[in-house]
Amino acid sequence: MSPVTTVRPAGGAVTRPDRPDRPERSGRPGGSDRPGRPVSYRLRRNLLATATGWGFIGPAVLVVLGLSIFPAVWAFFLSRQKWNGFTDPKDVGWANYTRMSQDPDLADAVVHTLVYTALFVPASIFLGILLAVALNQKIRFVGFYRTCIFVPFVASAAATGILGNFVFNPQFGLVNNLFRVVHLPQQGFLEDPHQALVVIAVMSLWQQLGFTVVVYLAALQDIPKDLVEAALTDGANSRQVFRHVTLPQLAPVTVFTTIWQTITAIQLFDLVFTTTKGGPLKSTETVVYYLYNQAFHALNFGYGSAVAYGLFAVTMLITLAMVVYSRITKFEAF
Repeated sequence: MSPVTTVRPAGGAVTRPDRPDRPERSGRPGGSDRPGRPVSYRLRRNLLATATGWGFIGPAVLVVLGLSIFPAVWAFFLSRQKWNGFTDPKDVGWANYTRMSQDPDLADAVVHTLVYTALFVPASIFLGILLAVALNQKIRFVGFYRTCIFVPFVASAAATGILGNFVFNPQFGLVNNLFRVVHLPQQGFLEDPHQALVVIAVMSLWQQLGFTVVVYLAALQDIPKDLVEAALTDGANSRQVFRHVTLPQLAPVTVFTTIWQTITAIQLFDLVFTTTKGGPLKSTETVVYYLYNQAFHALNFGYGSAVAYGLFAVTMLITLAMVVYSRITKFEAF
């Protein structure tokens, strides 16, 4: 069977011997393909496609500009002013930032935030890996267990705070009722300055643990099975496989979750607002809650904006440090 060849009649279109009624497309000006279109036509079509794309993303861009970028720029200029929201703003230069370094209340809020971060972040990483490894096994009702762990993450912070008040209330809370049954001493929990921050860390851990577990569970399922099988073939037991194969493969995810949970801890506000309001005796007042009090209670909008930008700078430095560390240790988190 001979191959199909094309025939070009003199002065005519290219035709196929097997389909003489259908000429082939040509790249010449008289053809029907896109390269042969006039430049003005292609330009109009590109402009139409661009306008259509901006028509879809335009509303989202306006929302981002209106709710994120514009307030951030305005807050920076506001941080260099003294303004209570009613009188005319007064330019004070960098005085608000200088005040931050001399504010003992802000220093206490920073200490509370650091303590909370030290309690929350390592626990969320450790328990996240532990539960993800357990849920990665072939066990019955594993889907139900995964759902139970992830549901608190999608619950609102207000709901978590209300539930926490019910569970840890010193008078009628569920935990103290259980302590009464087993004849253990009653605890102050959210009303005890030495326990309130720990209780909030436990509540945050309950709410945020589902995110860490899901991320680690996805990473565990992406580990090549050949590596595990090779280690088992070489005589490694399950503990050695976890230490020398699984954990190194999870290193990039660990960097990501550490950065994410650290930023979440530094920005703690909602649980404090719905439970203790910074008390008792300001023992749970974090940096963000202190910022909120300065801006919306004391009406020091300029100083509150300066604290917000200081918090932003610290968050950026922590993120960059973690990313640089990930590069130095020869693995990437993103």
